[in-house]
Formats: sequence, structure tokens, C-alpha cells
Amino acid sequence: MPDDPHAVTALLRAAQAGDRSASSALFEHLYAELRERARHIGAQQGSTLQPTALVHEAWIKLVPNRQAPFADRSHFLRAAARAMRSVLVDHLRARKSQKRGGDALRVELDGIADAYDARAIDLIALDEAMQRLGAVDPALAELVELRFFAGLPMQEIADTMGVSLSSVERSWRLANSFLRAELADR
Repeated sequence: MPDDPHAVTALLRAAQAGDRSASSALFEHLYAELRERARHIGAQQGSTLQPTALVHEAWIKLVPNRQAPFADRSHFLRAAARAMRSVLVDHLRARKSQKRGGDALRVELDGIADAYDARAIDLIALDEAMQRLGAVDPALAELVELRFFAGLPMQEIADTMGVSLSSVERSWRLANSFLRAELADR
């Protein structure tokens, strides 16, 4: 990933203007970072969805989004987090329906979210809880998406959301409490 976020922003704008070489360069710059994040969140027990497939499926969801151009790298990362969440949840729902009511697939968080260390989370239940959180506070749901599905560290989330680190940490505790309560019944 280039150290200069302006380089990514320039590539995003050029790619959205139809420059195929910029699109390829953008994919090369962002691929390694997205794949590493996908590896962390995709460490699934019994899942057939590999990190490479997760990144490619998320990328496919992002490419047709030319009607809503990405303003910058932060905007792209937000969209990538939503796309990876969507791909994972769709994949799990499809697997669950194939099992005809079998147990939901569980995902080991592999250190991404400290609050969930060493616990398996049902991603479908998490997605439903995040939808309820989003109805109450969309910013909190976005924070969880960036932390869990994009794997961003707290400081990068603060930079992405344009708020202080302490504000993100407080919001994370609040979102974490909400989600724990929502998932406790599962």
C-alpha cells in the first residue's frame, strides 16, 4: 500500500474516469492489503471461502459502483468493508441453506476484535445485530464494519472517520456492548 493516500485517491479517480491502467494499478496497490485483512476475517472453520475469493468477490461488488465515485482511500475502505461483509454473509447464508437448517458456520476472529478474542462468532447473527445497531446509530455500525470486516486498526478508523482516536475507542466500547447484548441470546 503506498504511504501516500493521495496516490490511491488519484488512482481511484482515474479508474472511475475509465482509465483501465489506473484500475489495474489500483487493484495491485490495494490487493495485498485487502487480502491480508480478508485472511484475518476469513479464518473460518469449515468454510470454503478463501481470502483470495473474498477479495475478488468484494472487488466485483465495488467495480460497478462507478455511479457513486470514491472520494478518497478512506471512502474506498469503507465501501470495501461493506462489500466484504456482504460477501461473507451471502456465502454463509448459501452454505447454511445448503445444509438445510444445519448449524451456522462460525468464524474465529483471529485477534481482529479484542472483545471477541478466542470466541467463535456466527456471522449471520453478527450481521443481523449490526443491522439493528445501524438502525440505532449508523456511525457505530460503520465503526464495527471497519474494525471487523476491513480489519482496520483503531487509529486508521479514526483517520478514516475523521474523528479522534479516543472518540473511536469510546464508540467501539459502546458498539461492543450493544453487540454483546444482541449476541448473548444466540
